[in-house]
Amino acid sequence: MNSLCSVAVLLSCLVLLFLGKESLSHPLSAPLKLKQPLSFCQFNGSVCCNSHEDLKLQKQFKAVNVSGSCSSLLKSLLCSKCDPFAAELFRAESESRQVPVLCNSTVSSHKSTQSLAGIDFCTRFWSECQNLSVTNTPFASQSGDGGNSTLYEIWKSRNDFCKIFGGSSDESSVCFNGQAVSFDISKATSPSPSGICLEKLANGSFLNMEPHPDGSNRVFLSDQAGMVYLATVPSQGSREVLTIDETNLFLDLTEEVHFDAELGLLGIAFHPDFSRNGRFFVSFNCDRVKWPECSGKCACNSDVDCDPSKLDSDDGATPCQYHSVISEFFTNGTYVKPVEVRRIFTMGLPFTSHHGGQILFGPKDGYLYFMMGDGGSKGDPHNFAQNKGSLLGKIMRLDVNNVPDAKAMSQFQLWGNYTIPKDNPFTQDKNMLPEIWAMGVRNPWRCSFDSERPSYFLCADVGEDKYEEVDMITKGGNYGWHYYEGPLPFTSSKTSKNSTKITNPILPVMWYKHSDVNQKEGSASITGGYFYRSSTDPCLYGTYLFADLYAGVIWGGAETPLGSGNFTSSHILLQCTSDSPISCSSDTDSSSSSSSSSSSSSSPALGFIFSFGQDNNKDIYLLASSGLYRIVRPSRCNFHCSLENGTSLVPSRQPDRSPPSPSSSQRLHNSITQSDRINGKMAMEVCLWRWVNWLLDNPVCSGLLKMELMVNLKQMEMDDVNLKTVQLSSSGSLNG
Repeated sequence: MNSLCSVAVLLSCLVLLFLGKESLSHPLSAPLKLKQPLSFCQFNGSVCCNSHEDLKLQKQFKAVNVSGSCSSLLKSLLCSKCDPFAAELFRAESESRQVPVLCNSTVSSHKSTQSLAGIDFCTRFWSECQNLSVTNTPFASQSGDGGNSTLYEIWKSRNDFCKIFGGSSDESSVCFNGQAVSFDISKATSPSPSGICLEKLANGSFLNMEPHPDGSNRVFLSDQAGMVYLATVPSQGSREVLTIDETNLFLDLTEEVHFDAELGLLGIAFHPDFSRNGRFFVSFNCDRVKWPECSGKCACNSDVDCDPSKLDSDDGATPCQYHSVISEFFTNGTYVKPVEVRRIFTMGLPFTSHHGGQILFGPKDGYLYFMMGDGGSKGDPHNFAQNKGSLLGKIMRLDVNNVPDAKAMSQFQLWGNYTIPKDNPFTQDKNMLPEIWAMGVRNPWRCSFDSERPSYFLCADVGEDKYEEVDMITKGGNYGWHYYEGPLPFTSSKTSKNSTKITNPILPVMWYKHSDVNQKEGSASITGGYFYRSSTDPCLYGTYLFADLYAGVIWGGAETPLGSGNFTSSHILLQCTSDSPISCSSDTDSSSSSSSSSSSSSSPALGFIFSFGQDNNKDIYLLASSGLYRIVRPSRCNFHCSLENGTSLVPSRQPDRSPPSPSSSQRLHNSITQSDRINGKMAMEVCLWRWVNWLLDNPVCSGLLKMELMVNLKQMEMDDVNLKTVQLSSSGSLNG
């Protein structure tokens, strides 16, 4: 409880650092535990103000010169900036405001916050203070007349006033009722699953699965060789197989795609407005020796201090012989004319591995996200992942709705036919490529947005020697590679002359050690999945599923409490239902559906788990080397789920709110042994810097915010603040 409150306090304090010219000037700090209580604003425990800011608020209150019943209301409103949950009160994640959201009569029935039923603070404030002059008050910034009028003269009525300043309290937000905020942080998730029940619907090996944009029971499947199929998914419980018309391919790119090991057709995506424009996108690798149109700028170039002529041949290929390509096609939803409409992106690859390759459209912004690995070779020897001028080891965000003009092509030195979203994090940084959304990843292998909370963008990142990880991707985030692998610093046998230390790595929200899944060889490779949002297995609802390529095991990640960004994960038992349409056993003729006569469920012979898929019903699929599997009702494998038969309440839909941070707690994952745990000092520093990253993602903040934060950090007044838990070294790097 105390650690959670500290996390929330830290977020709130940081978000309020730079709300505007009228706001308090908060120093960068951890939760403030004062040696002596504030003299003006009375809060117990941690607060977002120190004694100097408390004095400023007292002087502001005296300058207003208010008396009567309005006096106490105005004081409580001014002091709300010191509330430990001030970021929630001021809704700082969406807009800059000087007045907290005042509770009005529209109050949610959910009781995730303190009971606000019957409280209408906005009406009360209007009734008692409508004749208050806005001069020297937080209302002055929105008065529009220089702050010389009264509340009544400006807003005329209670309805108009509360329309501007009022709000409700629900699962995703909180309002100000004149008192300190209090939260009920009890766990609000479904029961833990006792296991996952699977059925096998198809043979064959696929890398990608996308639901048909028309909302039907059809899906698109693509294999690594370059073929895309249109398939019909049988309904749950039908005991039927997936129907694929292999004689009528949706798209055949086998002539263009170079298929080998980590190369091939790696991603497919449909435009958000596909029903009207028919735009379809494919990400693949090509060989410039075999295909003349496979030609682009090499990622190893003078801009990143890399000479391709000095790179060794990799698996018989010369540097940048292979390219990563995103192509656009047109389709009517049933067939694609195999003629490229537009080449979106082309980049030569220095080595033959770590190319990511997944593409997906953001559910809220409509931009194309492109996942790119560090380019290969052990330890990222050229430090591409941290190089600001390289797109390797990055997650990119591209606008494919606007064709760049000659000026944009020249200004940004684009790698294809796309433009740069104006709110990309580094558009104003001349040292950073503007395509970059996030950096410091090794080989992101399968990312997804939560369908209920699109602000939750999770990526699995393949590790090198010891750890596999899941990252919460945020705007401008740096995930540490090659300085960090999983939760700990990484030391490579090869050092790069381009290496520069980083001070604010975002550590993963979940991870596991290689030895946990393969004790003999220590090999592992993570495969990212989805938040489970289907009603088929309600005990999995809200769980983030991910797997390991080699081990054939699945983890479930649970966030507790919801919205905290604090995840723990555990293995989930896998079973295949005895009445699977296709046998799950490797020693049975899987083409026969008569195998359903088996008397009991068994462990499925998955082989390699390449990827996950999702259909329009939000059912989840495993795309494995042995075939395609679907998660079905737990009772079909004799797993017990109290929610399956309606004996308990199904978890409510989770509101979409930006995660407070990729790390809102110490991140001491329960699968890591005590010897591997990060010491408390380092954990607190990591937490602090992650909050800073979250703050930098906020549209309220200016592009110069980070510089100002560092200035405030160095000028921090220490007289009232106990900061023994957070120490930053003189170089700005993390200690511990």
